[in-house]
Amino acid sequence: MHAIELGDHIAVSDVVEAARGGASVAIGAGARDRVVAARQMVEELVRTRRPVYGITTGFGKFSDVIISPDQTELLQRNLLMSHACGVGEPLDGEVVRAMMLLRAQALARGHSGIRPETLDLLVSMLNRGVHPVVPEQGSLGASGDLAPLAHMCLPLIGLGEAVFQGERLPGAEALRRAGLTPVELSSKEGLALINGTQAMTGIGALALADALMLLKVADIAAALTAEALGAIPAAWDARIQALRIHPGQVAAAANLRMLVQGSKLVTEPGAIRTQDPYTLRCIPQVHGASRTAIAHVADVVGWEINAVTDNPLLFPEDGDVISGGNFHGQPVALAMDYLGIALAELADIAERRIERLVNPALSGLPAFLTRRGGLHSGLMIPQYTAASLVSENKILAHPASVDSIPSSANQEDHVSMGTTGARKARKILANVSRVLAIELMCAAQALEFSDPAGLGAGTRPAYQTIRELVPPLDEDRVLAPDIEALAVLVRSGKLVAAVEAAIGSLA
Repeated sequence: MHAIELGDHIAVSDVVEAARGGASVAIGAGARDRVVAARQMVEELVRTRRPVYGITTGFGKFSDVIISPDQTELLQRNLLMSHACGVGEPLDGEVVRAMMLLRAQALARGHSGIRPETLDLLVSMLNRGVHPVVPEQGSLGASGDLAPLAHMCLPLIGLGEAVFQGERLPGAEALRRAGLTPVELSSKEGLALINGTQAMTGIGALALADALMLLKVADIAAALTAEALGAIPAAWDARIQALRIHPGQVAAAANLRMLVQGSKLVTEPGAIRTQDPYTLRCIPQVHGASRTAIAHVADVVGWEINAVTDNPLLFPEDGDVISGGNFHGQPVALAMDYLGIALAELADIAERRIERLVNPALSGLPAFLTRRGGLHSGLMIPQYTAASLVSENKILAHPASVDSIPSSANQEDHVSMGTTGARKARKILANVSRVLAIELMCAAQALEFSDPAGLGAGTRPAYQTIRELVPPLDEDRVLAPDIEALAVLVRSGKLVAAVEAAIGSLA
């Protein structure tokens, strides 16, 4: 795993490697020079007592209050303490690591005025596994993710809490055990640390990476269901997709054709039926629309992970310091709502395919895919579970970004709710992974009533991978562990890896 160099461009894959794989992080040489130049500009502004928001003045509604040079350090410390008002359960460690990486990346761009030693401490905490405890609720996503980032940065000054080597500790003790020493913040540094969109973007970047995986899993699950039901792949013909033009639809149809190539279970028009229901015939159109939406989200997240989002911003080469609004989370908020909606649709159509598999009036298979109905319920209730998750997603998919509520005595009079949107999208993603797990389980069980040896080039290894975890359902058993085992398989990427090893990369 390569070391991630901060200060220029990073990718979503870098965020994943740092957050989940423990990749090391370093500040690039050119970036360090820019950080030093911006810091020198801050010190000059303080020395000359030039009125500049957040450097020689208070914050928010107090932006007109001038702060004397001998009070600047206390001002920055007070800022972190007063803004650490988060509530709720702590964010997962991987999300906190993503936040730390993205905040360090924004600071390393050299427009924030932080001291190099403060930035180095943040990077060292990341590299040594000191993970601040950050409550998940409390951000409006407008003047940045103020509350989450304040909690993230408290350990830098020896306050708050952090997890180190699996133990939750006071911030100062976590640093001590990691061989690190807290800093005393100087002018502008508190504001530079907490003014930005890194909570919503960190959550969003990890959710995006998982969503890209689920797009492939959805195609695999749909292909297995299609074969179990003797679907007609003529509807996935490349010529049809080309006439619609949409690249997501073209990609989804290409995946389906690859997956069922060589299958003896799919049918020609008229062999069983003239045409399939929408949940089979329109897989490329529905999955493809989600692909196109998620591609847009990938663009937004790719821009935001490299953005400088605090305020004011320093331009040492021009001698300018400009107060603006890059901290506002609206671009990410809209993208996170879009991500949640796109993911929810994958589960919506999957649940209808599950119903088609277990309903004998629709499948022509034994009711609920059990050979001894009555004594055994078979896969009756997993469809209930899928329906419950899909209905929950419909509530969660209501957009957060259409809401706003004024704050800071109406100084911050329009907010994005982007972090709420990101958290909802992550919950939707977890629900979708379980719905797809249920579809995989039902499709594999349905194939027990035909001949799994007749599966296509891509679906055959998918079926085999499922069966390594979950045996056929010969008689009723507790199914919750099977569903969760398959959900873990879905999220791990191992199912996609098994399929791609056989047929090459899916789109």
